[in-house]
Amino acid sequence: MPPPGRAHRRAGGSELSTPRLRSDTPERAGLDPGQLRRVVAQAHDLTTGERPWAAGAVVAVGRGPVLAVEEAAGWAVRYASYDPRTDTGVELPARSRVPTTVDTPFDLASLTKLFTAVAAVQQIERGTLGIDAEAGAYLPDFRAAAEHRVTVRQLLTHTSGLRPELPLYDCADDEERLRRLRAEPPVGVPGTYCYSDLNMLLLQQVLERVTGRTLDVLVRDGITRPLGMTATRFGPCPGAAATEDQRRPWAKADRGMLRGVVHDENAWALGGVAGHAGLFSTGRDLAVFCRTLLAGGSHGPARILGPDFVELLLTGPGLGFALDQPWFMGELAGRGAAGHTGFTGTMLVLDRATDTFAILLANTVHPRRRTPDSRPRAALATRVARAVRS
Repeated sequence: MPPPGRAHRRAGGSELSTPRLRSDTPERAGLDPGQLRRVVAQAHDLTTGERPWAAGAVVAVGRGPVLAVEEAAGWAVRYASYDPRTDTGVELPARSRVPTTVDTPFDLASLTKLFTAVAAVQQIERGTLGIDAEAGAYLPDFRAAAEHRVTVRQLLTHTSGLRPELPLYDCADDEERLRRLRAEPPVGVPGTYCYSDLNMLLLQQVLERVTGRTLDVLVRDGITRPLGMTATRFGPCPGAAATEDQRRPWAKADRGMLRGVVHDENAWALGGVAGHAGLFSTGRDLAVFCRTLLAGGSHGPARILGPDFVELLLTGPGLGFALDQPWFMGELAGRGAAGHTGFTGTMLVLDRATDTFAILLANTVHPRRRTPDSRPRAALATRVARAVRS
């Protein structure tokens, strides 16, 4: 028998459909129900009190083709605004608050990078993009990247030397934003890791130039539509969990309380579709995404990547995905776990060693951003790791 969740193969080598994700008991998933009850309790604890870690949260946990936990806690919309004089949120009347449900979409923030990475590897698989090709070969007008010979692999692994971000939200128009991206040179030593949103913005430009399609179309046609991820899309996304009362000086733009529009200021300035941020999704949709990658790139009859290219995506140092990071993966880290976090309070972790995934969606920036604290993410992932039965 093949390992749990892996694609069966015909005698001739072609792959049959992988089992679709289904909801079932922890026991059916090979997970300890007592530990998963504690995962659920943790999610509720994160959303309670006067100053909760997040106003609302959704947690989804599964193993193999089984989604064993799908739980919502707290409020998708709790505050009308943020009061800087008291450093507290101005709470809405109880009748005006919106409870979180398992169908609530959340602003994924940097989890968007994972979809951009998959879209890039799809083009690598098709032969239209070279992983070690220079970005300038596709974008000769991006003269700084071309001059410094930045490669596609460097963009995917955050080793291009590009700075973490540019204040594109302060540019006068799209022409100025594009001009700044074209002229931006690496400031670090190429080959040295430096996490940067600019990597995925430049990769977005490469993908759109190579394919002649915009990133939102590439993600829809290449990932979400074939997988049936109907709740995953770039904004606007009415009904999403609220994020921040976004105002200076704590934010980089004055936009007021945000709901259903991207939180990230650069993604907003770029029209809501960006390689580093902009997607909204639900716990169940992300569970399908996780299941697909753990199963070698297929879900049911749909195939978005071949197994060898999933291996390329998730093998060290990882393309877009972070690998074995205890600061947010807890005890799931250490055996090749892959995942990412998002500034709004999101997390996704795949543990290929046990065919297990853990997803946490939250709006920690509602009503305003704070110093990021990933200890709750790591604690939840650790509880999931302890739930795994051999």
